[in-house]
Amino acid sequence: MQNNESQIPLRSEVSVSDTWDLSKLFANDEDWNEGLSLFEKTAEKLPSFQGTLGKSAESLADYLDFSKDLRILAERLFSYAGLRQTEDEGSGIARTMSGKISMAHAKAQAAEAWENPEILAIPEKDMEAFLKHERITEYRIYLGRILRYRPHILSDREERIIALHAEGEGAVSDVFSVLTNVDFDFGLIDTPEGKRPLSQSTWSVFMEHPDRDLRRKSYEVFYGCFNAHKTTLAGLYSGSVKQDVINARIRGYSSARAAALFPDNVDESVYDNLISTVNDNLDTLHRYYRLRKQTLKLDELRHYDVYAPLVSAAKKNTNWNEAVDLVCSALSPLGDEYVSTLAGGLYGRWADRYENKGKRSGAFSAGGFTGDPYILMNYKEDSIRDVFTLAHEAGHSMHSLYSARSNPFMHYNYTIFEAEVASTFNEDLLFRHLIKNSPSKDLKLYLVNKRADDLLSTLYRQTMFAEFEMISHKLEEGGTPLTVELLREEYRKLLVKYFGPAMVFEETSDLEGLRIPHFYRAFYVYKYATGVSAALALAERLLSGGEKERKDYFTFLKSGGSRFPIEALKAAGVDMSSPEPVDATCRAFAGLVDELEGLL
Repeated sequence: MQNNESQIPLRSEVSVSDTWDLSKLFANDEDWNEGLSLFEKTAEKLPSFQGTLGKSAESLADYLDFSKDLRILAERLFSYAGLRQTEDEGSGIARTMSGKISMAHAKAQAAEAWENPEILAIPEKDMEAFLKHERITEYRIYLGRILRYRPHILSDREERIIALHAEGEGAVSDVFSVLTNVDFDFGLIDTPEGKRPLSQSTWSVFMEHPDRDLRRKSYEVFYGCFNAHKTTLAGLYSGSVKQDVINARIRGYSSARAAALFPDNVDESVYDNLISTVNDNLDTLHRYYRLRKQTLKLDELRHYDVYAPLVSAAKKNTNWNEAVDLVCSALSPLGDEYVSTLAGGLYGRWADRYENKGKRSGAFSAGGFTGDPYILMNYKEDSIRDVFTLAHEAGHSMHSLYSARSNPFMHYNYTIFEAEVASTFNEDLLFRHLIKNSPSKDLKLYLVNKRADDLLSTLYRQTMFAEFEMISHKLEEGGTPLTVELLREEYRKLLVKYFGPAMVFEETSDLEGLRIPHFYRAFYVYKYATGVSAALALAERLLSGGEKERKDYFTFLKSGGSRFPIEALKAAGVDMSSPEPVDATCRAFAGLVDELEGLL
């Protein structure tokens, strides 16, 4: 049963039936500690395999069998510790567990840094013969992925040095996070409900508040803090970009972007097609912002107005079981097996359902090779948005489940490029189901507005971010220093281009380019935009098709890492090497804007 916000329970007070069951990973913390000891003891044997991989197919298989078992254990240890930590972020026990496995894993990685160079040193003729051996069958794809890196792998000694430096590579991102989430003091904001703290997490709440003066004050204070530290922030971002460029050059890639796209075998034209196609469809986005200005009855549309609600949230209470029923009904086109498996998990204990004190906010899916495809929720019965969140995370979890059931461990996991497809696909089916069965104009208006805003943030906004990352890295690679002035100038150009003539920006608006955490994982955000485009194309294909289209989609769900993402999506029926899926998503957004204009 859901708890009221004023009565947030302690973790110990939460009903067991409302929590996930981690026993498929480890029975309890003591069992986990025994697993950690086993991992550390087993990892000590890694060096004993060095120098043996090229002797025979059997020798190579012996090592890969050993490595596989060690990696499965590591994944279980990371999963259990990480999930336990999210149950209560203040738990010293869980944090200690996460720290212990991180250190043990880093040590193991350094101890096996010779693996890739040694595999790549095996003569091609020998490797061809090894790959035909029956004991290598489940490792062929894994080895093939390593062999692709032949031009970019360095010597054993150099790889070991890089491995030892790996733990420090996240330092810039960590400093950014600590600075903006811990050291920044945004102070208190006067609200109709009294003084409330302004923070990174409450910022979005204030930006969605119907009181425009509150939005303006929050915006000014928030960006005022970033402005006071703009030179430091620009230095951190510049350092991150330099690190990307240096790493790409060390390994012989043509650019940092080429290095980032190489693991997924994604041609840079996919990235370019996304940006050019979205740029060709900016008129619709500008039309939406004009509609926003008109609906909110504003003389000037400001940057702090872009998240203000156009319509009030529709009132609809949906308890957990009702939400599961609704999601499963919407996903019925996927067939009985999919729906019954998902229902069993959601009625059972895949999900950690409700908020408790100290629990991580938001939602996520954490599927693995072992255990259930776990889902963290902070479900609220009065929020339709949380029903969509449940559908979204269920998409991730079912994708993980089918991937794990259909592939050997060494290539069961799908890529980040594909990750948002199954989740957004589920959201689209839920949206269509609710629209079809919407009992009121208010609910329909809310749903259409929500869908338009979701597409805006996933397609247009992430593409703008992707374009900024491309520009900043090209500048660095061309020898142009990334000063705070230059970064702000380039980001402001993008703001003006994407938001259009209806928008009036503040002097500090371009500081947004210095506050996005994703920028410290360069060339990642474009995957959100390609993912939503693929998802909408596949949903349309499924609903307008038949059994073949459904089977094609399951081919994608079951692919795991057996195919590169472009190939996996092509097998499902969508070609992301073509601009068409992105263009179709832009047309879908235009249709939603048309519908909004008729409803408002």
